[in-house]
Amino acid sequence: MPWYLLEDGFWSFIWLTDGYPTDMDYAPAILQGMLAERLWLLPLALPLLLPLRLIPLTKNDPRYSRYLIIAGASGLIYMLVQGFAIGVSGWQFVSLDLLFGELEQQQYGMGYGAVLCGLSFLILLTTGLAASGFLKGDVFVTGSIGLVVTLVGIFVFFPVSQVLFSAFVDNDGSFAPVAFANKLFSDNIWSVSCLSSGYSCGIAWNSLALAISTAFLTTLLGLAFALVVTRTGFRWKKSLRLLTVLPIITPPFVIGLALILLFGRSGVVTQFFADVFNIEPGRWLYGMPGVLFAQVLSFTPISFLVLIGVVEGVSPSMEEASQTLHANRWKTFVNVSLPLMRPGLANAFLLAFIESLADFGNPMVLGGDFEVLSTEIFFAIVGAQNDQGYAAVLAMVLLAFTLSAFFLQRRWLGKKSYTTVTGKAESGAYMGLNDGMKVACYMAALPWAALTVVIYGMIMFGGFVQNWGYDNSFTLQHYTDAFAVGWGDFGVIWEGAAWDSLWTTLSISAIAAPFTALVGLLTAYLLVRQQFKWKDTFEFGTMLSFAIPGTVIGISYILAFNVPPFELTGTGVILIICFVFRNMPVGVRGGIAAMSQLDKSLDEASLTLGANSLMTFRRVILPLLRPAIIAALVYSFVRAITSVSAVIFLVSADHNMATSYIIGLVENGEFGIAIAYCSVLILVMLSVIIGINLAVGQRRLRRTDSISITPTKTSFSAPSLKEKQA
Repeated sequence: MPWYLLEDGFWSFIWLTDGYPTDMDYAPAILQGMLAERLWLLPLALPLLLPLRLIPLTKNDPRYSRYLIIAGASGLIYMLVQGFAIGVSGWQFVSLDLLFGELEQQQYGMGYGAVLCGLSFLILLTTGLAASGFLKGDVFVTGSIGLVVTLVGIFVFFPVSQVLFSAFVDNDGSFAPVAFANKLFSDNIWSVSCLSSGYSCGIAWNSLALAISTAFLTTLLGLAFALVVTRTGFRWKKSLRLLTVLPIITPPFVIGLALILLFGRSGVVTQFFADVFNIEPGRWLYGMPGVLFAQVLSFTPISFLVLIGVVEGVSPSMEEASQTLHANRWKTFVNVSLPLMRPGLANAFLLAFIESLADFGNPMVLGGDFEVLSTEIFFAIVGAQNDQGYAAVLAMVLLAFTLSAFFLQRRWLGKKSYTTVTGKAESGAYMGLNDGMKVACYMAALPWAALTVVIYGMIMFGGFVQNWGYDNSFTLQHYTDAFAVGWGDFGVIWEGAAWDSLWTTLSISAIAAPFTALVGLLTAYLLVRQQFKWKDTFEFGTMLSFAIPGTVIGISYILAFNVPPFELTGTGVILIICFVFRNMPVGVRGGIAAMSQLDKSLDEASLTLGANSLMTFRRVILPLLRPAIIAALVYSFVRAITSVSAVIFLVSADHNMATSYIIGLVENGEFGIAIAYCSVLILVMLSVIIGINLAVGQRRLRRTDSISITPTKTSFSAPSLKEKQA
């Protein structure tokens, strides 16, 4: 396979037809070293050949694991060293140029051959570790940890470190710790003048207050929705569940624009109250209240998706036992049900907290004079100041908040057991809510649902009018301009201007979603079910990309993957990788919350019956994680489509995403086409979400068929033969 990256892509197979083996740009490493004089690639054959010494050995021989570990570790280390040492201009370090002289040959980014070779070395290393007794010799668990650590290291820690390193250097690239300290402790970040004067507080305190408020409100709303769906006889449960996912399948600025047209100074609701009650229109929407309003509207579905599986997982038998001991429904909920929901509540709060800190679209549209970390980072990078070091300092502050929330969540959960799914046969129905709780849940959920219907009605309406808010005459021109279809001599012609970005967006999102769910749930399985050193650091690393604003992620990917050995900018692969590791924490947190309720005896029973860890994970654990799988697939797919800040720096002419295309329409004042495009995206994503739910299916934890018992007169006659047999 070609060792270096292909401009035409792997699936063009040009490396088989036109290039290989004559064209050295398409050649594998062995021909690169022998014919193209790239001699530094030839030593890679040694660690690949070393495992041949295992042929006469048994697995119990100490040399068996030793050879595998040496082969895998040395191969990976040498690949990375030669990859970073040699680039498109020869030696990458001046010291190497002075030591070995000028290098005539150059090296490009690693391609599919290098990826396959690196994966082979990783498998050799993890297999050797398992053979030495690491993690009880479980090859699947050891290999999974090695794979996740490698992926997180390359695609999370490496790019983020490139940005954070720039916090300690000045504009000339020199090390400047004094400048770092001045930026870190500036009044713009930490000022508390709002407590004693009319000035605003620092952006750090603004972000923290907004994040805590958003997380608290969205967790309460998500719990209310979950209880309405699972514990009440509400007639339109399916419609309500579908409605809760609408805000996450819409580009962020569209919700902000809809709120402006409803509650702005010239909004429909504002003008109605001004005319009827003679109330002067205000600007309350522009600032923290408006951003908080938009974030609660946008992020409540995340809390609901995490909490619905946890609420469904609470065992009815425990609630029945509490009521049998004469506890009423309120005491049963507070003392039994709610404590068992702690993993879901904690993870929902953490996700909403992080999502609020990293949110870019809502503060950008509704923030006004209310500045937060995410928007300030954006303007520090692309604004007039162009201070990448200051942006990196702000990113470090944001990371400190995220890390603090992460450890506080762990402290609150503690080491208590939240197991409710034990594998034992169980029947019964969920305990209903008492009248007070039912009214409270309805009062919290139904107004939110009604407002969501109004907002999305306005969004759909906006695509069919000439100029939303000014000229409301009916037209189909916006849909025609964006999605016109014609017929030519060779079949269908996609004439609309938006088709290209739509197909690119759907294909990249469809590829990224299953990988995101797989890596996320596999990571959750390792964190909940396995014990190994540095597990807390490993868990935080999986949350790192989610905690950093998308703007910083986009910049970090450009810095890290624009030059060898990982040369990915301008390709569709970098977009897929960005989406996978940006959205992976949702699968991780949802999987941890759901898996915390699964008794470990289920795993042990499977292992006792002869299944290995891989089969146990596939046949026992995954079927019980269907709510978490749906949450991971749905969230990763729709966020890949609606993401703005992360991809705005990564799109190219060949791979233009829908959100960047819509932003271009908004900047050009073509609001009608932008709204029409958003309406089509909403319908497409709704269809995909329904398909995901049907494909994954529902989790069945207990029998729900009611058993009718007819009382009969007690009889003390001896049992018959048939009764004995029965």
